Amino acid sequence: MKTPRNGPAARPVRKGPPVKSLRTRGGLSVRVEARSALVVLLLLLAALAASVVLIGTGDYPIGFADVVRTLLGEGNPGQEFIVNDLRLPRVLVALLVGAALGLGGAVFQSVSRNPLGSPDILGLGQGSTAGALFTIVVLGGSATQVTLGALAGGLLTGAAIYLLAWKRGVHGYRFVLVGIGAAAIVTAVNGYLLTKADLVDAARALVWMTGSLTGRDWDQVWPLLALCAVLVPLALVNARPLRMLEMGDDAAGALGVRVERTRLLLMLSAVVLTAAATAAAGPVGFLALTAPQLAKRLTKAPGPNLVPAMAMGATLLVVADWSSQRIFGADQLPVGVLTGVLGGAYLLWLLVTERRAGRI
Repeated sequence: MKTPRNGPAARPVRKGPPVKSLRTRGGLSVRVEARSALVVLLLLLAALAASVVLIGTGDYPIGFADVVRTLLGEGNPGQEFIVNDLRLPRVLVALLVGAALGLGGAVFQSVSRNPLGSPDILGLGQGSTAGALFTIVVLGGSATQVTLGALAGGLLTGAAIYLLAWKRGVHGYRFVLVGIGAAAIVTAVNGYLLTKADLVDAARALVWMTGSLTGRDWDQVWPLLALCAVLVPLALVNARPLRMLEMGDDAAGALGVRVERTRLLLMLSAVVLTAAATAAAGPVGFLALTAPQLAKRLTKAPGPNLVPAMAMGATLLVVADWSSQRIFGADQLPVGVLTGVLGGAYLLWLLVTERRAGRI
């Protein structure tokens, strides 16, 4: 008796991470992957612990328990002044900047469907720097005006890249190539502006261009917090259409996604978040490139992984700021220098692995 042939044996199906659906009273269904939720929780705990340690770090060290008590309103007047007035704003700026850059990087990499589709590579950071330099060198603006100039520079650069990359839609590789060209042009403009500046303005501009959290206070916290409160929910609400865009414009359109409207809305949110982060802390290099990819490697989940990217960005920047203060002793490095060195090494590794995989 012959066994009927049913074709080759089916390969075992790999199961993805466990997924749980949560339904709100309004009927909104939210999919939560267990591994991703665990990764986000661990990253948030790490960011919180690193923040407390960072607040206690400085010329006047404060113990972990004393920092916690002071944050809860039970410290002595000296500790409350140091923690609440001097160090807490710096840590909050680090958390907000890291989260904004992580989210912006995740959106751009997902929209372009390219691991190199980061604000650092696409010239958005350089555009914000150009706006700040123009305000410092040409207009002699105040700190508030420099912030507004950085926002304007980032927005103008993002709009120019989008328009130049447009041809019956925005293709991922065309978008990345146009962004790389724009980054080169804006970098040249920044060099020209520095050569035209007097010594005082040039020194002031160079300090801003290194990317530093030194001297950040509540004046940087509140505008950045307000922008994040508006734009982060806007990006998260569009996470599902963004995941469909990764399958291609035709497939996303067939599934009911308004492709160009969704892409433009998400890119606008990412550009403003990136520009606001750059305005608050200067150009913090490569954080927007590395945070989304490290988060995706931890979650092992498909899609843009927006929330894990935010948590990873916040954690990385706080840890980098602590490292720049403690590891190098009296010669403290601006945090942008440290992230630039580590991010540049990661970029080289990424290029080598992508080339070996035959994708570039």
